[in-house]
Amino acid sequence: MSTLLTSGQRALLRAELEQRRDALERQLDEHLRGRSAAERAHDMLTQDGDDAPQRLPEREIANALTEHERRELDAVLAALDRLGRGDYGSCPDCGVDIPYDRLKVEPWALRCVDCESRREQTVR
Repeated sequence: MSTLLTSGQRALLRAELEQRRDALERQLDEHLRGRSAAERAHDMLTQDGDDAPQRLPEREIANALTEHERRELDAVLAALDRLGRGDYGSCPDCGVDIPYDRLKVEPWALRCVDCESRREQTVR
């Protein structure tokens, strides 16, 4: 359990995570309108008709935004789960407490800046 965060900071971060979760769920619901991603893609293709090739970039952007929102929602839900388990704010790679200033900017951050930077370089 992270000892760096006060109970007040934890409460603020929890509220921010819950607000972001709610906003992402609303955005996804609006984009998908209760349909699966495959159903949405099919509907978009059938609506495009003859101008489907011209609308391809628009569809790709909409799909990319939806996928980004899903990944962010997964990260937010995981952070809320860590808060509930008591290991929120502790980097799983090195065990260092993640500073409040980092969590304030990105409350769903899983790793400290150093470990996240190393991970991003490895992924590239």
